[in-house]
Amino acid sequence: MPKLWKVATVASGTAAVSTAIVVIPPPLRDLPDGTLANLELARQGVLRSSRAVYTFAVNSYDYKYALKDYADTSEEYYRARAEVHTRAAQRILKLCEANRGFYIKAGQFLGSLKNIPKEYVTVLSVLQDQAHSWPYYAIQKVIEGELGKPVGDLFAELDEKPIAAASLAQVHRAILLDGEEVAVKVQYPHLQEQFELDVSTMAVLSKAIALLFPDYQFEWIVPEFEKGLSRELDFEQEGKNAEQTARNFAKKDRVKIPHIKWDLTTKRVLTMEFMQGFKITDLQKLEEAGIDRLQVAELLVEVFAEMVFCHGYVHGDPHPGNIFVNPRGGARGKRNFDLVVLDHGQYRELDESFRSDYCRLWKALILLDSDELEEVGDRLGAGHYYRYLPVIFTGRPLNSKSGLGRGMTEEERDQLREELRNFTMGDVSQFMEGLPRDFLTVLRTDGLLRSITSVLGAPSRMRLIVNARYAVVGLAQQHRGDPETQGWKAYSKAIYDYANLRFRLEIFELSYTFEMLYGSVLRHLHTIFNRTFHRFFGRKVQTSV
Repeated sequence: MPKLWKVATVASGTAAVSTAIVVIPPPLRDLPDGTLANLELARQGVLRSSRAVYTFAVNSYDYKYALKDYADTSEEYYRARAEVHTRAAQRILKLCEANRGFYIKAGQFLGSLKNIPKEYVTVLSVLQDQAHSWPYYAIQKVIEGELGKPVGDLFAELDEKPIAAASLAQVHRAILLDGEEVAVKVQYPHLQEQFELDVSTMAVLSKAIALLFPDYQFEWIVPEFEKGLSRELDFEQEGKNAEQTARNFAKKDRVKIPHIKWDLTTKRVLTMEFMQGFKITDLQKLEEAGIDRLQVAELLVEVFAEMVFCHGYVHGDPHPGNIFVNPRGGARGKRNFDLVVLDHGQYRELDESFRSDYCRLWKALILLDSDELEEVGDRLGAGHYYRYLPVIFTGRPLNSKSGLGRGMTEEERDQLREELRNFTMGDVSQFMEGLPRDFLTVLRTDGLLRSITSVLGAPSRMRLIVNARYAVVGLAQQHRGDPETQGWKAYSKAIYDYANLRFRLEIFELSYTFEMLYGSVLRHLHTIFNRTFHRFFGRKVQTSV
């Protein structure tokens, strides 16, 4: 184990480099008092970086010395490691809450990954709902600077109080000069300059972590995070993403995407159609509107399954604040509502070969086809970890005897727990680093959707069956895009493949049911036999059942 002086040396070096990065910020061209603005940005940069370095140093010390007295495979080690994970995650949470902005986004990103220690996911998941708005005068300055006119010349009305606030922007309701109601999304001031400083600090810290903890190779996360945020900071790109998604779902009457007002949109201001509705997880409003929660969950899974398996163009941040439900007044039928998809800043266009392989993967997951799973898993970069993909996506191991959506038996759970106890952060790092970035996107999206459907009370079997259906539809397509435009041949093949898949599933489920029923009857008969035998002969018959 390295000594304390080594940890302190690396932390001090990191602090020096981070400070060197932030004390000479780029010029702020949009402020008249540029010198003062630069000095303030420098001060904030040093403060933010210092907090990050402090958190890194304390967490490093905790990991190095809290576990050093335990054998790596002992019960005490596992308990102590879980406690260190929790303490470290809580420090990172405090850092994110103090620095806000991109640190909130980074914390949200980590909290949405399902392949890191569960303590981090549990602690950091609270960041999904954290946001503080900026004062109106600062927002007004951004709008007028971007659109080149006073707010009064652009809008008949602009509410000073935001209707929504996130880590990078806030949204205001407005009325256009022609009377149309719109939503105006405004990026917070000076985010671009702050972004460069924060990402540089994160990059330095990730390298320092790799130096101190050779098993923790997560340096690849920073450039991936940087690419995603660069796209999210460009509101013109967000508008294009929204329009592409609207075209993709043009034939889906229940899916609504806001129209973009391009004459009032720039890279930092996005003006769009105002969409009515409430958060998808607002159970009280769903009940008051007479909307079936399970129908909402099913449509949600269908929309994102079509994105992934068919369009290959995926919304990367489907948290509850970005998905609204709008009741259809007087509408009849089960789906008496529209699903409104908002915030189109984070999108990923999947590689066509990945889309096809991911469709094959899901078909293999549903059928527990070990040969197909190994082959596709290898192509997708999972390597020998492919056998854990069924657990990640379907909640049951590869050799499971449980029915689809029923989780694991106690025996399977104990066996898996024993295997995973021997996993190190190096194993997690190796697994995640080997996956294509497209895979990480769909993993994150799947995790967020599962959280929503869980709140809505939807059974996991529904999610699995919907994904299986769209996987075979996507596999039948000749190319990415709307499955309804692929032609009769692809349509017929999709119907056949899905019918075959469902038939095989039902046979599996039926045989599982009979097996469980047979076992129950057999155990009952043995119990009766034992009682009878004991009554006459005074002893029990030993049985292996």
